[in-house]
Order: sequence, then C-alpha cells, then structure tokens
Amino acid sequence: MHTKNDLITCIGNLGIKPTDTLLIHSSLKSIGELENGGDTVLDAFIEYMKDGLLIFPTHTWAQMNDEYNIFNPETEPSCVGVLSNLFLKRSKVIRSWHPTHSVAALGKDAANYVAGEEKWDTPCPREGCWGKLYDRKAKILFLGCSLKANTFLHGVEEWNDVPMRFGDTYQQLKIATPQGQIINRPMYRHYNLRGDLSKNFDKMKEPFLYTGVAKEGFVGDALSVLCDAVGMADLTSSFLKHNLDLFGGHEPIPTEWYMK
Repeated sequence: MHTKNDLITCIGNLGIKPTDTLLIHSSLKSIGELENGGDTVLDAFIEYMKDGLLIFPTHTWAQMNDEYNIFNPETEPSCVGVLSNLFLKRSKVIRSWHPTHSVAALGKDAANYVAGEEKWDTPCPREGCWGKLYDRKAKILFLGCSLKANTFLHGVEEWNDVPMRFGDTYQQLKIATPQGQIINRPMYRHYNLRGDLSKNFDKMKEPFLYTGVAKEGFVGDALSVLCDAVGMADLTSSFLKHNLDLFGGHEPIPTEWYMK
C-alpha cells in the first residue's frame, strides 16, 4: 500500500521541482492501492508543490452542448477523472472559466494563471491557460495515462493554424459567474470528420523520450511520463512543418525528423 511519503519520493525521483508549474493528467486506478485513496495522491502533490503551481485539467467538453449550455465553474463536475474532481474540492483551489476546457490551480500565482478564460472562443487559445503553460516553462505529467490525454497538443495544433480541427459554427455556451452573472461565450468545438484525432497523440512519445523532452518513471505502480511543455510544443511544431496533418493518422513519426 502506497503512502503519501512514498508518493512524495516518487515525485522527487521524476525530477519535478517544488517550485515548478506542474499540470497533471491522471489515471487514479493505475497508481495501485493507496493509504487513503485519491486524497493520498493529492496530499502528496500539494505538499511537494507548496512553493509552485499545481494544476489539474477539469474539462467539461463531454457534457456541455446546445441544450446543457451553462457552465458553472463552482459546481460543474469534471469529465476527466476522479483526481480532477477531488482536486476541485480542495481549499484555495481556483478554477478557470473556460466552458469546455477549464483547469483548476493551487499555489503560487494561481488567480493570475486562470484569469481571462471567458475572453476566448476556442478550446486551447495561445493566450489562455494552455498557452500559459508554455510561457511558464511548465511540466506536464501523464500519471498512469497515455499521451492520448495530451490536451496541450490540441493547443499546439491550434497555435500552428492546423485546418479542419473545429466545427464550422459556434456552439452557444454560457458561463455562470460566482457573482451571479451570465456571460455569453460562443465557442468553437473540436471536430474532425475522422473522429477524435487525440487517439494519435501517443505517437509522439518515442520522439519526446529520444530527444529528452520527456522521461519515464513510476508514481506508485503507475508508469508515468513527465514532459517539458516548451520542448513538446517546439518539437511538435517542427514536425507540423513537415506535415500539417501530423495527427490525421497513427503512422509513426519518421525518425530522420528527430534522430541526428
């Protein structure tokens, strides 16, 4: 059974610094038996990251639609896992106001980091929380889950103007603010005729590992991948110059693009 201190040791061994900006995609069940369930995982990361910024995605894209279209950041559950929902309940956690791709943050500069998401009309705008990960030289941890969960790569595609990644029209979404206001936030949604292209994101794992952008390690029983946001964005952008439809299929990345 894994304890909080066991997990803190694992976090340090991965090379995460207590002062980092760290976003975590997670699969709780992959970590194994825990002393106090998912709260043990959160306790470990919160204690370790007390001098940094800890972030979990708290997406709601699965439930927001034309009929169910009012996003309330204080009450709407996340659709991306148990840990994200437990994190939302923690004291001093602040959630962004993005109606489909929100994040929740705790720690240094959290309020400034999540501010302004109501201004944008795409899932991962360069000026929003996902783009700020690049600016903050953040690390992104895939805790027992694959790189198919890599929302950041949706952002990299968006920032490189990859075509045919959004629907043609706005979905008429709204944001219910803590002050009781309703903000209209028309939003382009991810859409592609070939389905969810994030299923092809994991082909980036090999080049990320080879170039040192990523490293593997264990958190509890969970084989995990820690990635550098700047390195991910820069390497992926270089690949998109070779093929703008890089994630249109699952063909492996040509090794000559990154092996020197």
